[in-house]
Amino acid sequence: MSKYSKEDILRMADEENVRFIRLQFTDLMGIIKNVEIPVDQLTKALDNLMMFDGSSIEGFVRIEESDMYLYPDLDTWVIFPWTPEKGKVARLICDVYNPDGTPFQGDPRGVLKKVLQEAKDLGFSDFNIGPEPEFFLFKNDERGEPTLELNDKGGYFDLAPTDLGENCRRDIVLELEDMGFEIEASHHEVAPGQHEIDFKYADAVTTCDNIQTFKLVVKTIARKHGLHATFMPKPLFGVNGSGMHANMSLFRSPKDNAFYDENTESQLSETAMQFLAGTLKHADAYTAITNPTVNSYKRLVPGYEAPCYIAWSMRNRSPLVRIPSSRGISTRIEVRSPDPAANPYLAMAAMLAAGLDGIRNKMTPPPETDRNIYAMDLQERKAEGIEALPATLKEAIDALAKNEIITQSLGEHALEHFIEAKEIEWDMFRTQVHPWEREQYMQTY
Repeated sequence: MSKYSKEDILRMADEENVRFIRLQFTDLMGIIKNVEIPVDQLTKALDNLMMFDGSSIEGFVRIEESDMYLYPDLDTWVIFPWTPEKGKVARLICDVYNPDGTPFQGDPRGVLKKVLQEAKDLGFSDFNIGPEPEFFLFKNDERGEPTLELNDKGGYFDLAPTDLGENCRRDIVLELEDMGFEIEASHHEVAPGQHEIDFKYADAVTTCDNIQTFKLVVKTIARKHGLHATFMPKPLFGVNGSGMHANMSLFRSPKDNAFYDENTESQLSETAMQFLAGTLKHADAYTAITNPTVNSYKRLVPGYEAPCYIAWSMRNRSPLVRIPSSRGISTRIEVRSPDPAANPYLAMAAMLAAGLDGIRNKMTPPPETDRNIYAMDLQERKAEGIEALPATLKEAIDALAKNEIITQSLGEHALEHFIEAKEIEWDMFRTQVHPWEREQYMQTY
């Protein structure tokens, strides 16, 4: 049942002096886009009559197919708390539709909904996700452009005066709470200038909406503090990169976590183990989605806590998948490879598709790995059947293209445009001459 009706939204817009509404959606690369309308066009938007030019959006359509419609999700109505009293700005997240009234196949939010329907067809009412997005804060220069100067020298869970980002982080939390977020934790991360704010899990679509809203709020409030917030996975050499661990669980009903079984030794159900097996089997293919940039693979290297090997454990944090100790309704599987540059809708859709394939085919996961995989050599890893994640964006794209399950989850349109964009990105990187190369080779050769 919806939280809001059209009448509720029109009334709230009037009572709160809302002057503009951002009709927000996400392109294939995970970048937030919006069409801003004055409040007198709100009724038209709520009737699904607001059109935009899809040919101008990355990965959408060609110019001869450009007309697209925005269908607002009424439950995503929120008034931005930082907008001025004399003319507030509100937001509605939209699904993208074709002129004939059918869902647009290249809409990432629609891609996720399609895979969620597959889960429902298997008897699962909800796919819940708790994300852990990390980000860096850098100082801006006098022109408001980001520098590489960090705002602090703090470390994991540090406080002021070491953590000089504390005030900014606190203001971000307050703004998020004003917008309805339930914040569970906020702290400095391992690297200097790195921060994490965790918010309560929700169903997959709501979580992905929240991730996009979170990024917008973090960047907006950081700028008010003279800082630049970046979700780039690895902005600095020699320190930890930023991840976005995904804690996932399937429910048959609101109080029936399909991953929990009190009668097994681990209290993990057969469904959980099958989902885990699918998650591991298809990891190389969905990595292109969960880690979608050239820079993502600078984070997925040994020595910086990010996983680079396909394994699982209930205890140590070096494998790709960890099973947190909580049981009962909180039983979940944590995939540690995703980074915050990922399009959340596509990333969650791909990981769900992987897990569902494990359930459909009653897969069995490999044995649990309790050793520190970073301390194992190649022969030891091979002996235990531990494979590595793709080491570059190119390797990941190739693995994605060959995987029928993950490609089907994205659909032909999204897959074709995503791979095309990423192959261009890789080729631009591959053919560029980087400063490191000149430093190493100019004088030597």
